[in-house]
Amino acid sequence: MESPTLADWVGDVRSFAERQWQREPALFPRDNPAAPKATAAAEATAAPEDPVAPAAPASPFDLDELDAAFDGGLLRTPYLEMVRSDKVTIPPEAFTTSRVVNGVTHHGFADRARVLAQLRRGATLLLRCVDQWHRPTGDLVSRLSEELDRRIEAFFFVTPAGGQGLAVHRDDADVFVLQAAGRKTWYVHDAPTAADWQLGELPDDERSPLRLHGVLEPGGVLYIPRGFAHRAVGAGGLSAHLSLTVRDLSVQDLRAALERQLAEGLDLPARPLGEAAITDACATLLDHARARLATLGPEDLLRAARAARSVRSDQPDRGGPPATPPSAETLAEAARSWESGAPAAGRTGPSSLGRTWRKLRDAARTGA
Repeated sequence: MESPTLADWVGDVRSFAERQWQREPALFPRDNPAAPKATAAAEATAAPEDPVAPAAPASPFDLDELDAAFDGGLLRTPYLEMVRSDKVTIPPEAFTTSRVVNGVTHHGFADRARVLAQLRRGATLLLRCVDQWHRPTGDLVSRLSEELDRRIEAFFFVTPAGGQGLAVHRDDADVFVLQAAGRKTWYVHDAPTAADWQLGELPDDERSPLRLHGVLEPGGVLYIPRGFAHRAVGAGGLSAHLSLTVRDLSVQDLRAALERQLAEGLDLPARPLGEAAITDACATLLDHARARLATLGPEDLLRAARAARSVRSDQPDRGGPPATPPSAETLAEAARSWESGAPAAGRTGPSSLGRTWRKLRDAARTGA
């Protein structure tokens, strides 16, 4: 595993990959010589040889950026919601407002005063897919996604002291928690014991041993492996953190990749006519599949599945963040090119129309 981004959070990436990644939760306090903390008992510190988390702000999104989003006026559902661990449903109208645009009423715009009122009642503010609408977070997600070869999404939580947004639950993702403000107490429990484990809240009759208990402060980072049950409670001030969910492959992803691999290089008519033609198509499919399976190994299938998932993450309609062109022209740059008289992509003005007309006129004269 090579990741300069992770190195800023966990220190020695090789040690993290060997000891914590997908194995053990770990807390990396900012500027704490005992970092990381990954314990089988509550609040036991790590060994002295453990790496120290660098003193650098981890989250590009914080309460100031949240205020800027409120001030911008465009933050709305479904990008924000408010939740409580006691299963009390908070309807959108309790923290949003409506606006009239061109005579039409539109609902779901974030109302800061109403959000603060809900926070004072113990609710948690949850912002979804921050990477889709906050450029610095999107840049972080893109960079880390490329380094880890995984699909990543960003969520932001704001919780008052004593508040808990979600009950003990399991996520289908490795999670990096970047504390931006306030303090939050985390409880991370054991991995699932069943192979066919379920997402979401733990059933009332499931008792999972505690693996890590610690307080995350601004600048600190917490790592939670995929499937490890966890919950968090605001410990001081208005606690805010950015959660980066690192999605890995499922059996469905592997099955889809296998289907694509078996069909690769196959050339058959889409609609064979008659029983004999259909039987021949069956034979061809089986022969082709056997030949492909003979050359296909586990690493090949894994590589194909990861490549397919990476492609899908660039398509908004498939659930991933929108792809950002590496050198997309900004409106400010376009305006400067107009002012300087430089040609702009797709520009149609009097001068370009004049040039086009002269070319057509000269061509007509030459042809005559």
